[in-house]
Amino acid sequence: MKIFCIGRNYVDHALELNNPVPKSPLIFMKPATALLTDGKPFYHPDFSENIHHEIELVLKIRKNGKNIVPGFGNDYYDEIGLGIDFTARDLQDKLKEKGQPWELAKAFDQSAVLGSFKPKGQWSDLTDIDFSLQKNGETVQQGNSKDLIFSFDFLIEYISRFFTLQTGDLIYTGTPAGVGPVKVGDQLEGYFGQECMLKCDIK
Repeated sequence: MKIFCIGRNYVDHALELNNPVPKSPLIFMKPATALLTDGKPFYHPDFSENIHHEIELVLKIRKNGKNIVPGFGNDYYDEIGLGIDFTARDLQDKLKEKGQPWELAKAFDQSAVLGSFKPKGQWSDLTDIDFSLQKNGETVQQGNSKDLIFSFDFLIEYISRFFTLQTGDLIYTGTPAGVGPVKVGDQLEGYFGQECMLKCDIK
């Protein structure tokens, strides 16, 4: 099982971190040990003083695919969920300054929170999926799939040019603006509309 993550896939998020808007998908990966499921708590690591939350729509791949023909990406997933890409922002800033890879800041243990999934057929329009993140009961991130720079289908087709997609692989499709720090004692909840799909307490 592979975890693909897409960086800077919302214009407002790229701009809030003073990053250029990408012209092609910015892809990085997390190992299976990054997964945090079943509402388990996230234990704030001691190697960072600035862990940020990044709520994301997550696609679950349902069948194997390689070099998927444009227009057929929609056939390769049938569930959409919510996830949090935890980022050690202080480490990431240092790595970026040196032109080094981001793994230490992005791929550490428990950095990929995964909530519940819904069949994609429950939405009449996949380009109009509202989602949000609440921290301690206050909405801190609000997004909609219509604002994705690169669509679900395009991401699947693009990734499959470089990596064979396999059943159960996950694609974290990018975060909207509003990322920010978490601290011990915080309670995070992810929503589709008014339906809570993800919970994660910071310990």
